[in-house]
Amino acid sequence: MEFDVRVWPRVGGFGRYTRLLAAATWLPNVALAMGFFSELMYTAVPSYQCQGVSGDPCPGNSSWENSSNQSQHCPGGWHFQAQGWLNSNIVTQWELLCDRQWKVPLEKISYLVGWLLGYIIFGCICDRLGRRAAFIGALVMALPLGVAVTFTSSYFSFLPLRAGFGAALAGMFLSFYISRVELCSPSQRLMVTMIGGFFWVAGELLLPGMAVLCSDWRVLQGSITGTLMLLGVYWCGHTLYPESPRWLLATQQVEQCKSELHMFARANGINIGEDASGQDHVFTEIDSLCEGFPRPQYYSICSIFGTRLIWRNALILGFTAFIGCGIRPCFARNLQVFGPYIPYFLQAGSEIVACILICICVSHCGRRSVLLLFTILTGFCSLLLLALTQLDLFIEASIVISVVGSLCSHAVVMLSVFYACEVLPTVIRGSGLGLIMGINMLGRASLPFIELQHKSGYFLYHVVLSSFCILSVLSLLLLPETKRKSLPETLRHGENLRRPPLLLHPTQDTLPLLKHGKKRADYNPDSYARLASSTKKMIRSDTTGSTCGEENKALSSD
Repeated sequence: MEFDVRVWPRVGGFGRYTRLLAAATWLPNVALAMGFFSELMYTAVPSYQCQGVSGDPCPGNSSWENSSNQSQHCPGGWHFQAQGWLNSNIVTQWELLCDRQWKVPLEKISYLVGWLLGYIIFGCICDRLGRRAAFIGALVMALPLGVAVTFTSSYFSFLPLRAGFGAALAGMFLSFYISRVELCSPSQRLMVTMIGGFFWVAGELLLPGMAVLCSDWRVLQGSITGTLMLLGVYWCGHTLYPESPRWLLATQQVEQCKSELHMFARANGINIGEDASGQDHVFTEIDSLCEGFPRPQYYSICSIFGTRLIWRNALILGFTAFIGCGIRPCFARNLQVFGPYIPYFLQAGSEIVACILICICVSHCGRRSVLLLFTILTGFCSLLLLALTQLDLFIEASIVISVVGSLCSHAVVMLSVFYACEVLPTVIRGSGLGLIMGINMLGRASLPFIELQHKSGYFLYHVVLSSFCILSVLSLLLLPETKRKSLPETLRHGENLRRPPLLLHPTQDTLPLLKHGKKRADYNPDSYARLASSTKKMIRSDTTGSTCGEENKALSSD
C-alpha cells in the first residue's frame, strides 16, 4: 500500500493539523543550533599575555599575540584580552595555552564524536521504538547533562559530559528531521525541510547576541539548557508531537496506526466515520494487508547490507556529505583575515543563500541534477583556490571564491541529507540517516585532527578532498531521482528506486530480454484489492456461521 496515495489523503493529508505539526518541528532547530555552534564560542582562543611574578609582562612577551610561541611556564599567570563574544570560555577557564593547547582540538573532536554516536544510536532507536520515543530519550538525556556541563569543575570531566550532551542534541535533531519529512506529501517535502534549515540558521545568528548577554560560558550553557527545557511541551503533549503513522504502518503496528490516523483525521476536519466495514474505508485496506494479528516487524541497519541498491545509494550520499562538511574549513580559512566576527556571519549568510537556491532549483530540476551541479562547483572552487593559494596573488579573488565555495559545499551537505531521507525506506530511515549524518560529523572532525598535529598536512588534506569531489561527481550519476515520488516504505520499495536514463532514449536502461508489455485497460489494482478484502470477510463469516451451527446441533442432541 502506498501511504502517500491511498492512506494519507483520506485522513486529511497535509491539512491544517499536519501543517501545524510541521511548523512545530521547526522551532526546536533554534535551540539545537545554538547548542551545536556554542562550541565555536567555548573554544575560541583570545589574545593573551604572560604576567611576571611582579605583575609585569614577561620579557619578550610585551605585545598581544595569538600564537603558541609564548613561554610554556608563566609563574604570574596569564592575562587575557577581552575579545570575541564571551569574556570567559574553557580556554581562559583552564588556561589551555602553549603546552596545553592540544586540549582545545581534543575537546572539539570529542564533542563531534558525541554527535556522531548520538546520530547512530538514536537513529537505531527511531527504527526500533519510534521517532517520538527517540526524542523523549534524547531530551531526558540532554537536560541533566546540560546542567552537569554548566557546573563541571575540571577539563577531563568536561570532555565526556560535553560529548554526551552533543549526542543528546543529535538524537533530538534526527527525530525531528525524520518526523518532518514523513509528515509531508511529495510536493511539500522540499519546502518544509528547507524552512527547517532557515530556523537552524536563525539559531546560529541568535547565538552571538546571547553570548554577549551572558558573557560567561557557564551562563551561556545554562541558558541553552533552559531553552531545551521548553521542549518538554512536545513530550507532555502527544498531539503536538505524535508518533509517525507512516512508520507504524510500515512496521505492521496496525492498532496504534489506526489510533494515530483517527487523531489526524479528526484534527484535519475529516470525518472518516466509526464504521470500518465499508469497502472504501481506509482501515479495510489496512486490514486486508495485515491478516489476523500480525507481529510488528523491525529492521536494523544490518538489513541494508542485504540489499543491492539501497546500500549503494546510502554510501554515495554519505560520501558526498562527508566531502561537503570536510571541505568547508578549507574555504573558511581564507576568511579569517576579516577577524573573528565577519567570517561567522558570512558562513551563516551563505547557508541562507544555499537554502534559497535549493528551494528554487530542486523544485524545477530535480534532486540529482542540482546535487551534481553543486558538487561540481564545490570541486571547481576548491581547485581554483588551491592554485591561487600557491601563487599568493589575487587575494580578493580568493575571498570571493571562498564565499562561493562555502555556499556550494553547504548546499551539498543539506541536499545530500535530504536526498538520503527520500531514498532510504521507512523501516530503516532512522538508522540509515543516522549513519550518514554520523559520517557528516566525521568530515567536520577532520580539521581538529589536523590542528592536533600542529596543522601539518593541511595542504595535502585540501588536495585529497578536492580529488574526492571528482569521484563524487561520477558516483552521483548512479542515484535515482525522487522528485514528486512517494517515500519508499519497505526494503522492496527502496530496491525499486532506479536511476533515470542518462540519455533521452527512454528504453536505454531496460534489459533486452525483459521488455515491458502493454498494460491491460481493464486492470484496476484498487478493485482487485477491494474484491480480495471482501472475499476474506465472506470466508471468515461463513466459517464462523458453520462453527456456530455445529455447536447448536451438538447441544440439541445432548
